[in-house]
Amino acid sequence: MLIQSYCEVNTSFSHTWLDGGLSPCFYFTLVPTILLSISFLLGTLHCVFYQKFGTVMEPKFIPRSRLYGFQLALTVLLLLQFLAGMVWQAVGAGELPGYVVLYGCFSTLGWAWALALLRVERRRVLLMDRTRGHSAVLLVFWAVAFSAENLAFISWSSPHWWWGLENNQQQVQFALWMMRYIGAGLLFFIGLRAPGLPRKPYMLLINEDERDVENGGQSLLRRTEENQSTWQGFRSKVRLLLPYMWPRGNVFLQLLVLFCLGLLGVERTVNVFVPIYYKNIVNDLTSGSSWNTVSVTVGVYVVLKFLQGGGAGSSGFVSNLRSFLWIRVQQFTNRVVQVRLFGHLHALSLRWHLGRKTGDVLRSIDRGTSSINSLLSYIVFSIFPTIADIVISIIYFSTNFNAWFGLIVFICMTVYLTLTIIITEWRTKYRRDMNLQDNAAKSRAVDSLLNFETVKYYNAEVYEVGRFEDAILKYQSSEWKTQASLALLNQTQNVVIGSGLLAGSLLCAYFVTEGKFQVGDFVLFGTYIIQLYTPLNWFGTYYRMIQNSFIDMENMFQLFEEEEEVKDKVNAGNLLFRQGKIEFENVCFSYTNGKEILRDVSFTVLPGQTVALVGPSGSGKSTIIRLLFRFYDVQGGCIRIDGQDISEVKQASLRAHIGVVPQDTVLFNDIIRENIRYGRNTATDQEVEEAAVAADIHDKIMTFPEGYDTQVGERGLKLSGGEKQRVAIARTILKAPQIILLDEATSALDTQTERNIQASLAKICTNRTTVVVAHRLSTIIGADQILVIRDGRIAERGCHEELLLKRGLYTDMWMKQLQAQDSDSSSDTESKDRKSEKLQPPSTSSANHHH
Repeated sequence: MLIQSYCEVNTSFSHTWLDGGLSPCFYFTLVPTILLSISFLLGTLHCVFYQKFGTVMEPKFIPRSRLYGFQLALTVLLLLQFLAGMVWQAVGAGELPGYVVLYGCFSTLGWAWALALLRVERRRVLLMDRTRGHSAVLLVFWAVAFSAENLAFISWSSPHWWWGLENNQQQVQFALWMMRYIGAGLLFFIGLRAPGLPRKPYMLLINEDERDVENGGQSLLRRTEENQSTWQGFRSKVRLLLPYMWPRGNVFLQLLVLFCLGLLGVERTVNVFVPIYYKNIVNDLTSGSSWNTVSVTVGVYVVLKFLQGGGAGSSGFVSNLRSFLWIRVQQFTNRVVQVRLFGHLHALSLRWHLGRKTGDVLRSIDRGTSSINSLLSYIVFSIFPTIADIVISIIYFSTNFNAWFGLIVFICMTVYLTLTIIITEWRTKYRRDMNLQDNAAKSRAVDSLLNFETVKYYNAEVYEVGRFEDAILKYQSSEWKTQASLALLNQTQNVVIGSGLLAGSLLCAYFVTEGKFQVGDFVLFGTYIIQLYTPLNWFGTYYRMIQNSFIDMENMFQLFEEEEEVKDKVNAGNLLFRQGKIEFENVCFSYTNGKEILRDVSFTVLPGQTVALVGPSGSGKSTIIRLLFRFYDVQGGCIRIDGQDISEVKQASLRAHIGVVPQDTVLFNDIIRENIRYGRNTATDQEVEEAAVAADIHDKIMTFPEGYDTQVGERGLKLSGGEKQRVAIARTILKAPQIILLDEATSALDTQTERNIQASLAKICTNRTTVVVAHRLSTIIGADQILVIRDGRIAERGCHEELLLKRGLYTDMWMKQLQAQDSDSSSDTESKDRKSEKLQPPSTSSANHHH
């Protein structure tokens, strides 16, 4: 091996651009020097901090990861590649320039130091570090290494590089470059995920571990990690988005999408030619060209500027046309997402809806659906075009100016994007916390307004306002952190962009003064660089917006991930209703583990019979109704209708044959007519009124000023409890089901109205299978069978007379209700007597007293 000179023959280190490409001597000196500086200087400082302020991680917190092993293997492979490349060139060529030795040695040292830092980060952790993932040193090192390999594309047409593959030497160099390119790229993208490091901050892991010990090993509730990257689960999120990206089944919208993508290509072309024609105008004016030449150039420039608009096409004709055409696609996406989510929420179980927070759900839906539109728009019309503009500009400056301009733009872009990603990932936790506090504040407000009456009952207005103010203060605290971190990010971006603009402008002005460039070239550079940095400046915003959209979508994705507790089986058929025979066979059920509500419940309701369920509160009466309607699936035994297991049939077909009058009736915020018509949407006004007559509410409705067009208010608050219940009975009458379930259907009614409705219900229930949950035993005397439920079991069964003869639990309940009625009657009589005494004249009262 012979080292004759540092650079190759007839070249020197000062020649940065050689035969249409970067000088290999210059490139292979600059790149390893930068990499070694990053890894050695910053890496050494980082290792010192790890040794001084860090601690050894406990092995149980270090995740086992094949990707981490892959990281190590890639790094070692790159190390060997540098050494092998240097040895091969020495043996194969016989002559070895000095820069090749420097490149091999510096690169080997730099990557060896990066490997050491990778192992240090896996074994030790900084206690002061509140985040997770790799250090900025490693991320910047991998980013610069990958970016440096991309610089080789600038020298595509240079004979000094390997792109021609003309001989064995170029083929080997190309293979080594491919190995470096793929290896450095994989290390950077895998490094963003940091597979060998814990997924949470180390201090948080320790604290959770201590809480687990204190709680006896009970697992914590599932929640979103505070510092979890929003790109985690990116593949699953994008997979969920794919159906909305392409409007399937709509050829017109598909053509619109393709046309809008074509307009994107037109915008990119226009962006290239606007600065070029601006340069031509300046050169024509300074060189004294003819008026015809200048006027044509100016005309073309104005047309291009009209198409482009201000700055970087933000308000040009092409951009506005694309935005206008995209409205239909955006509306399609918005509609599909909302309809699908709304349908999914209705498919969830009653258990989920009883535990939901309405305010949280509504905010999640609003932000989630709007974020999907934002995400698609930012990715398709902002991120991809910006990247294309950056790549085009680097190639243009490198080929039409010289390599220094392409290098300046490339370095600025790399540093800018790297810092943007790192800082944005760091500030993610503040944005997520702000969303949580926003949800809490809105949920607090909705909860308080929905319980308006309760607030008034307990004179708690001041307390509610105070709690709402506390929620707002917590939200504003998180909002301040979010805005402050955003200001830091913007300032960092401005420094990077300003530095690149200063360096490029000074260099271009220098070449103009030396006579190498024309004045138009300086104008071209200034115009193009500002045009380039405008989308580059927005790139940080787009990245943040995409990340924010993912954060906003997280809650909505969680709603999509909620499993349906009660599902139709794959081969489920429709319920074949014949007579309406209901059978409960050894049914067991519990809402939560360890607390059984029903235990081995068995009974049969023959077609046309009425069975009443009575018993103390909490014994499981209403649960039987819910299981029969299949709000829940039984955990033991089975329920049959006409011999068919209801868990084997479709829920819709089952519920089509069942009508329910619940204990707590909730109405829609609509007119009375529509609330009754909800029982059968196709019913006529006459049928609605006939149902109201049967439910003994028609006359009451007619006393209202607006009659059947009276608004009932939210949840029916404008009606009394009895009126709401009669509307619910009218709904069920209108539905005309074959099976009727009455859950305390007359509990909110006065005695006279109850008797009227009992008569109406008796007519409706004739020849229909009926299950009644009753608190007043007087209302179910005529039932064919009465089941007394106690502690989830059937304690007694029989008709009214049979149960009284048994002198058991039913008899005790009957006697207590009789005594209560007698007590109420005597109290009513005494109160009437007192009222009549108060109404007598004083003299008469006095005379009677003396007599």
